[in-house]
Amino acid sequence: MLVLDFINVGNGDAILVRELEGDRQRFAMLVDCGHDSLVRDDHPEPLDPRSRRIYAGDFLRCQGIDRLDVLLLTHFHRDHVGGLRRVLEQVTVDHLLTPYVPPEGAESLDPDGDNGLARAARNLLRCMDFYALPLRDHRSRVRAVEELPGDRLLTLRLTDALTMDILFGEPALYPRQRQVFDAAYQGERDEYGLIHWAKFMNVASLRQRLYYHGKEIVLGGDAYAHMWETATATPCDILKVPHHASLSSTTRKLLHLLQPETAVVCVAAGRPDERPHPYIVQLLQECVENVYFTDAVEIPGLVEPEFHQSVHLEIP
Repeated sequence: MLVLDFINVGNGDAILVRELEGDRQRFAMLVDCGHDSLVRDDHPEPLDPRSRRIYAGDFLRCQGIDRLDVLLLTHFHRDHVGGLRRVLEQVTVDHLLTPYVPPEGAESLDPDGDNGLARAARNLLRCMDFYALPLRDHRSRVRAVEELPGDRLLTLRLTDALTMDILFGEPALYPRQRQVFDAAYQGERDEYGLIHWAKFMNVASLRQRLYYHGKEIVLGGDAYAHMWETATATPCDILKVPHHASLSSTTRKLLHLLQPETAVVCVAAGRPDERPHPYIVQLLQECVENVYFTDAVEIPGLVEPEFHQSVHLEIP
């Protein structure tokens, strides 16, 4: 049986994929690690006392998981890598798959130092600290690290019954990503380059398609809809809606191509930036039979809040 847990980390993505045989876990993969905080500092209201948000590392502990076969990072925004330290404090990882491997022993990029950089450039450096420093500090807990090439579809046989395709954005993006990050670790502070790449981070987000016993699951990362309204968007059974159901995340055309029966939105309730966007929620409800939200999203007339630690789905 394949078990999917879209963990309620509040802001961000953390998706646990397990193959179980009875009570025995045959395989475990985590896609992204969620945010470093359960409450964003730009949310005006306090966290609802009924909230069941949980850090990805704590969720793994509660599930009795102390080892991951695969940890896959789709890109380096804080709401996808901010929880990495808690994850590595809880589990060992056989295989880390990532679009970029920082230099060995990478030091902090000092985003809050006296560097004269604009806020967007500082934020990008901060995101890399949330990724590179835990990896450096807990490197002994990760057996192998693989930087994904980004120039071709990659197919991995995870178990006898579970296969995964990793899909990339435009191939030219990934050498540029390496160039920007390598320069930062070499001490350069190219404000234009950092700000420009910060705008492209979601465009470079990895996507995954899982195949299990005739079912197909698409994990859209933070990729914008216009990037993959192509031949790669073939019908699936379950869709992790890209980019927290923002206005640019999904289109009628993309949903027509994917034809999912179930859609899951990884998003924090009460976000002030229209994620999920009411129009996208309406579109999902029109086109998809089952629509779930990781957090207790409430949109009057559209969505009633549900409090849970994860959206839990099982495929026999």
